Amino acid sequence: MALPEAFSISGTRTPDERALAEDRTLPVALRDSSYLTRVLCLFALGRPDLEAHWESLQSEEAFQSVREKLCSILTNTITAAGLLLATSGVFVTTGSPVPYFDYTSSAPYCLLFISLMLAMTAMLTSGLSMIRWLHTDRQWTQEQIRPGGYFLLSYLLSMVVPMFFVGLSLNCFICAMLIAGFYSQNTVCHTLTALWLVTYVVSVGSISIEFMWKHVKSLRSC
Repeated sequence: MALPEAFSISGTRTPDERALAEDRTLPVALRDSSYLTRVLCLFALGRPDLEAHWESLQSEEAFQSVREKLCSILTNTITAAGLLLATSGVFVTTGSPVPYFDYTSSAPYCLLFISLMLAMTAMLTSGLSMIRWLHTDRQWTQEQIRPGGYFLLSYLLSMVVPMFFVGLSLNCFICAMLIAGFYSQNTVCHTLTALWLVTYVVSVGSISIEFMWKHVKSLRSC
């Protein structure tokens, strides 16, 4: 009985199978990544490496799932940036309705204006990233990140930068409100501002601790 031409007696894989296996293997340029790249991967993809993301680029169904997830994150980012833009715009363009909460002084007003600009930048970068993901395909994404280096960094930054600007905008807005509250002459306003500050510190601290724990755990598993 003749053996199929695709296989030798020793069971060697066909050229097509070898090419497919090479495509599924993470390229060398993406294996030895810098610390900055691992941090960006953790923010953008939830893992400090690209193995799972590269595997998702091997099938259309997995790629569609990743694209839908990232588009959902960008949609939420645009929504948050829009809310910050509208809120900061109201505070920048109007005066305080009560005399004991003056946010039109130099420091709060400057922070509110910075928050407004950052929210506009977040909406712009989120919109551009959304357009990119809606019109990209699996093969083009593979070819973009395969060389690594600058191309990989630009790929990851397109997902991280919008969230970064939204976070900065939110923190500038919160700091402006805290300064205005602590400079108020009203005792109730001081108390509410102090409670807000405690809540803010606890929230940021818990998120930071969780992120650092996840980061250290993921690095140990590498």
